[in-house]
Amino acid sequence: MTRKGFKFRCKIKYILFGVLFSYVIFCQSCMMMRTSPKKTKKFFDKAQIGFVDKKIIVDGHKLHYVQTGTENKPTLVFIHGSPGSWDAYKNYLIDTLLLQKYRMISIDRPGFGNSEFGEAQDLKTQSRLLVGFLKTIDNKQSIALVGHSMGGPLIVKMATEEPSKYKHLIILAGSIDPNAEKPEKWRYVIQMKPIRYLIPGAMRPANDELWWLKQDLVDMEPFLKNITCDVTIIHGTKDRLVPYSNVAFMKRVFVNAKSIDIISIQDADHFIPWSDFETIRKALLELKL
Repeated sequence: MTRKGFKFRCKIKYILFGVLFSYVIFCQSCMMMRTSPKKTKKFFDKAQIGFVDKKIIVDGHKLHYVQTGTENKPTLVFIHGSPGSWDAYKNYLIDTLLLQKYRMISIDRPGFGNSEFGEAQDLKTQSRLLVGFLKTIDNKQSIALVGHSMGGPLIVKMATEEPSKYKHLIILAGSIDPNAEKPEKWRYVIQMKPIRYLIPGAMRPANDELWWLKQDLVDMEPFLKNITCDVTIIHGTKDRLVPYSNVAFMKRVFVNAKSIDIISIQDADHFIPWSDFETIRKALLELKL
C-alpha cells in the first residue's frame, strides 16, 4: 500500500469514528419527549390555568408530576404510555369542564420525562412507586386512575395491590392480556450493551419495559380477580399496537369489578387520547366519584 493510500484509509477511519461518536452523543440528548419547566409554564399561562409542577421522593426515587384543579375535589390521575410524559394529557389538564369537577394530576412514569429519565422499571416497581406517590398527595377524596397504552396495565397492577384505594379505572387502549402480547425478538438484542446506547432518548427505557411487559402481564393475571372498583374500557377497534381482543379478555377476567363499561371506538387506532378527546372527556365527566 502506498503512503498516500494509507493516509486516506486512516482519514476514512477517523471520519467514521467521528460520525459514530457524534451519533452516540446525539442519542443521549434527542427524542427525550419531555417538557421543560419553561415550556410548561408558558402552556398553562397561555391557558390562564393555575398549576403545580413538582418533584417528590418516593422510596428514594424522584417522581415528577403536574397538577391542576381544586385541591379538595375528587382526583383524576393520568398515566401515560411508552414512551411519553405527563404532557400526553396536557389538554385534559386545562379543560374547563373537567376542572369544574376534578383535581387532575399527570405524572411522569419512572424512567420518563423528569422522573429519573432513562432508568426503566418493571411493572411491579412502577406500581409500588406510584402507589406510594398517591399516598403522599392524598386529599381524602375519591381517586380515578386513567391509563393509556402502557399506562393501562400499570393502573390495573395498582388496583390489584390496593383494591379499596381506587374508585374507578379508565383503561385507554391498555395491554392487559398476556396472550395478546407478542414481544419482538429484536427488543432483547437492542437491550444489550453497547447497542442500547445507539437507541435515542426515551425509546431506550420504552424498549426495556416493553420487552419485560409480557412476563409482567403473566405474573399479574392471577391477581386480576382482586379488582373490585368500577372499570371503564375505551379501545379503538382498529388498534394496530394493542389488539382489540384485550377488551374481551378484560371483560372475562375482571370477575369482581363493581361494574364494567366498554366504549368501543369504531375504526380508531391506538392514539385515542388525542384523536378522540371528546369521547374520553365525556366518559370522564360521567364518572361517579
